[in-house]
Amino acid sequence: MTSTIPGVKEIKDIKGVGDSTVASFLAEVGDLNNYDHPEQIIKLAGLNLKLATSGKWKGKTVITKRGRPKLRALLFKVILPLVHHNPAFKALHEYFTTRKENPLKKKQSLIALCCKLIRILFAVGTKQVAFSAEKMLRDIPHFRLQNVA
Repeated sequence: MTSTIPGVKEIKDIKGVGDSTVASFLAEVGDLNNYDHPEQIIKLAGLNLKLATSGKWKGKTVITKRGRPKLRALLFKVILPLVHHNPAFKALHEYFTTRKENPLKKKQSLIALCCKLIRILFAVGTKQVAFSAEKMLRDIPHFRLQNVA
């Protein structure tokens, strides 16, 4: 499998992502080069956000669930061990749940990390570059300030 599909070796090098994860992800999504942007895959999974409102009242922001349920389930099952075993995802989860402004609940944080994982898998798979935890955490302002100090 690694010799025929470009980018698979780089995806499998991410700590916490295995053969079955890559195979299942690519089976659901197909060729990553068919997509222009990772947001298309997020929408395919049904993880994009919508505001639940009706008439005069404003509801909560929820995920649409209009995509592929198997892909959503796969991402959620993958993100749980990633948060446990991968230090970068663990730090990001702790940041999302403990930040002072707008802290997320644990499941909300896991859904946000699923979207982040899609973006990472898309970038690593299409560009065929190695995953860099430092580069991922550098995008978050909290971690950028810690590195400066």
